[in-house]
Amino acid sequence: MVNAAFNNNLFFKIANHKFTVVAMDASYIEHYVTDIITISPGQTADVLLKADQPIGSYYMAASPYVVGQPSPLFDNTTTRGIVVYEGYTSSLRDSKPIMPILPPFNATQVANKFFTNITSLVGAPHWVPVPLEVDENMFMTISINLERCSKNATCLGLFQQKFSASLNNESFVHPVGKGFSMMEASFYNVSGVYTTDFPDYPPVAFDYTSPKNALDFGRMYPSKSTKVKKLKFNSTVEIVFQNTGILNPQSHPMHLHGFSFHILAQGFGNYNATRDRVKYNLVNPQIRNTIAVPAGGWAVVRFQANNPGACLFRITIVII
Repeated sequence: MVNAAFNNNLFFKIANHKFTVVAMDASYIEHYVTDIITISPGQTADVLLKADQPIGSYYMAASPYVVGQPSPLFDNTTTRGIVVYEGYTSSLRDSKPIMPILPPFNATQVANKFFTNITSLVGAPHWVPVPLEVDENMFMTISINLERCSKNATCLGLFQQKFSASLNNESFVHPVGKGFSMMEASFYNVSGVYTTDFPDYPPVAFDYTSPKNALDFGRMYPSKSTKVKKLKFNSTVEIVFQNTGILNPQSHPMHLHGFSFHILAQGFGNYNATRDRVKYNLVNPQIRNTIAVPAGGWAVVRFQANNPGACLFRITIVII
């Protein structure tokens, strides 16, 4: 299964059936039996389905998982297909397929149960143990912000502005007109295409998940930049992703090009190292290339920088 949606997490069910999830993002997991799958944009799941129900037809259905106040562009459509058993005869075709009961669009408990119950299958092919020594620590706030609308343009964001995502109050700008891509600039050591001063921490600490910050205009318009984080080859990096309540809390999918990472822990509220480090799973954490950082919450990932080049993680990481 692949979630090919642009922005929405999805709930997926087949009426009266259960799934056995055996891998996520091409990494084997301890078999997990469930009647519902939650999958974020870009994520994949390997799922076994046993056709063990009475002969008939059953709807398979997917609906979006969205938290906070949905935007005017939010599509709450339930999409459906039909699973038909062999032997389902024409005499039965007057009956309607059975429809699964999907959770409400904001069922965070359902999504969190799925995301946090996944563990790696230790010793499976391509399994990698968690690196225990950390060389680089980063704390990244994730926000939906605004960018001022161009004169005489029509923009669909709040206050007739453009939406503009940011990490640590930096919003990425493509280096247009520089003559080189970022990968080329990294490989050939060309200056002027990007800078290497992406911040390890947000410029100002605040109550990240407080709804009072939803319309904080001091943080509404982030810096526009082409900044990268430079890492040494084979260094071990730990990143705490902290969602914020600016504009609208959402479950943000974070994908690292060219890598998989261990998800050590995730939770709700503001990350607190003293309280939350004891929750780290250093034995069999799930290995993913995309994580849905909880709305109003945080997630901790760890990976080894062993794939040289310019790798997008919404920011760009350059490994030398």
